[in-house]
Amino acid sequence: MIIREQRITIVRIRKPAKPDMNSELQWFGNALGLFNLRDKDKSQFRLFIELLKAAKNKTPISSDGLAYKLGLTRGTVVHHLNKLMEAGIVVPTQKGYLLRVSNLSELIDEIERDIKEACTDLREIAKDIDERLT
Repeated sequence: MIIREQRITIVRIRKPAKPDMNSELQWFGNALGLFNLRDKDKSQFRLFIELLKAAKNKTPISSDGLAYKLGLTRGTVVHHLNKLMEAGIVVPTQKGYLLRVSNLSELIDEIERDIKEACTDLREIAKDIDERLT
């Protein structure tokens, strides 16, 4: 079993009032804590969209390819990729980067499994601590 550190953030925010793809994608990323107010040019959001497109085609994309496509520096792209990898959303491959799965529904299923695993681990440790404290 591979143990990796993963930082999952879930933010409960109001869903967009009107169904529109851009607003819903922005809401989706915000609800996963992926985007923040400091990202004025929405580079993380734009990077996420490109990775989503690549995942649909199952085609990895390099950091250089992302930088070129988005008009960002490679350093900015790598910074955002690292944040997405830390969240367990993106995985590196030999040919570039991909979302962990090929669609958003599967991504939520994977995140839900990760959270359940983390809660199981927390529960085991909590039980052990509780027993030693009494």
